[in-house]
Amino acid sequence: MEVVQVLCMKEGNGDTSYAKNSLVQLKKIISLTKPMIEEAITNLYCNNFTASLCIADLGCSSGPNTFFAVLEVVTTVDKMRKKMDRQLPEIQVFLNDLPGNDFNTIFKSLNKFRKDLEKTTGEGAESCFVTGVPGSFCSRLFPSKSLHFVHSSSISIVHQVPQGLESNKGNIYMASSSPPSVLKAYYEQFQSDFSMFLRCRSEELLEGGSMVLTFLGRRSDDRSRKKCCYIWELLAVALNDMVAEGLVDEEKMDSFNIPQYAPSPAEVSKVNWNAYHGEFCPSDAYKDCGYNVAKLIRAVMEPLLVSHFGDGIIEEVFSRYKKIVAVRMSREKTSFVNVTVSMTKRG
Repeated sequence: MEVVQVLCMKEGNGDTSYAKNSLVQLKKIISLTKPMIEEAITNLYCNNFTASLCIADLGCSSGPNTFFAVLEVVTTVDKMRKKMDRQLPEIQVFLNDLPGNDFNTIFKSLNKFRKDLEKTTGEGAESCFVTGVPGSFCSRLFPSKSLHFVHSSSISIVHQVPQGLESNKGNIYMASSSPPSVLKAYYEQFQSDFSMFLRCRSEELLEGGSMVLTFLGRRSDDRSRKKCCYIWELLAVALNDMVAEGLVDEEKMDSFNIPQYAPSPAEVSKVNWNAYHGEFCPSDAYKDCGYNVAKLIRAVMEPLLVSHFGDGIIEEVFSRYKKIVAVRMSREKTSFVNVTVSMTKRG
């Protein structure tokens, strides 16, 4: 399955859209990685001051939170230029995602972004220019030596579902019951795609340019450990129950796998599954916990599920998934593990 053909977040601003359910997926992660973004931009600005600055957010998705990382970058530049008594440089912002991404929702959020920028810098809205760039970040997207800074919080998504997953029956991702060949196939696909990503960015970044990348990762060297695959195993439980009841075709289930890979961390930060509560939900609040998490996963996964199974199962599968997640979250602590990497291009 070519990810670029089918993968996108749930569009619009409805109750199940990515724009309404991306707090965990984006805003909290960027908040946790803010010091690394600030350090990278500070070093870049001090060592490579120019009259203009080009930055790219890869896998930007859609909704108001899309601009959260951009605002952090521009705010840091504004602090530095004031400290050094310089003019705010013109800033070109490139927002990239796959062609199926809801760019219309992004552009509808531009006015709010400009207002936030004006509050922060006083003049940033007049010096900041935003452009949408559709395409896969596993290919070239920009001219050679044109970017100063690259940010992404979506590197865990691979370019395509790995080949050779026929033995992964009953699973939709790497799982404790997956054979070693499946785990190896996922690893090799990620390794290939990430290597291509780095080659492309090395061409596009100027000397001294920086990147801050965040992956959905894992602590353990074991690729099938619960912490990195658990949330997908629970979705597989819901789908397998529907297979048993004749609501989902077994062959369809066996041929469905998620295009993602969670690497081992060099640096990790935890983000709770449920953005609106503590590390785990008390027993009297588990229904809300399951509802919030199910909405997040639905916002991410619905277009991919629809492309494979059709839209007839969506309400039922997420109704079941919500209940399964709620029960598990009421019994144990749950969190995502993230890996954040900062790197600079040397001459």
